[in-house]
Amino acid sequence: MDRGRGAPMRHKHPAMSAVGLCLLLVGQIAAAKPPSDVCALPSDLQSEITGKYPGRTLVSVSDLGDDDREFFQKEHGNSCPGLVKLDFYGDGKPTFALALTTKTLAKGRTELIVAHQIGSTWKTTTLETVSGDAPVVWSEKPGEYKDVYGEKKIHATAPVIVFCRYEASKILYAWPNNRVTKIWLSD
Repeated sequence: MDRGRGAPMRHKHPAMSAVGLCLLLVGQIAAAKPPSDVCALPSDLQSEITGKYPGRTLVSVSDLGDDDREFFQKEHGNSCPGLVKLDFYGDGKPTFALALTTKTLAKGRTELIVAHQIGSTWKTTTLETVSGDAPVVWSEKPGEYKDVYGEKKIHATAPVIVFCRYEASKILYAWPNNRVTKIWLSD
């Protein structure tokens, strides 16, 4: 059959048009969905932190100075500078290391907190408190770590926490022999 010029094109498969429309709608819905917040805590832990540490918030990218923000993002991409999930105690239970700051400006007071879920409750422990530029937190793999002075060595069998103030200090925390141990990786 010759349709000739200007004749309307007819779809041989109307189902194809319906599939195309569905794919378009799904794509638009997915694009409209907000990205997940990398600094979000589980709701029960958020309640615990809000009650126990009022007025403090997780260190975010906006709390970092320009240089620190660039260092952090180069090393850790889009992760949260104030939060890391890890198996610090080596027991497989949910554990988070949190850098909580007292204000949203870079020059505040920041605490390094470990939150460990035991049953249905969270046990929190303060490991360090510092003033000045907001430090960041991340985790490293189990292994052997030596301090900056070459005097102390830690053999960690579980992931470790690193609490870092760029161009100032980097402290590593581990859980060997059922106690928190720390060493300075840089000073």
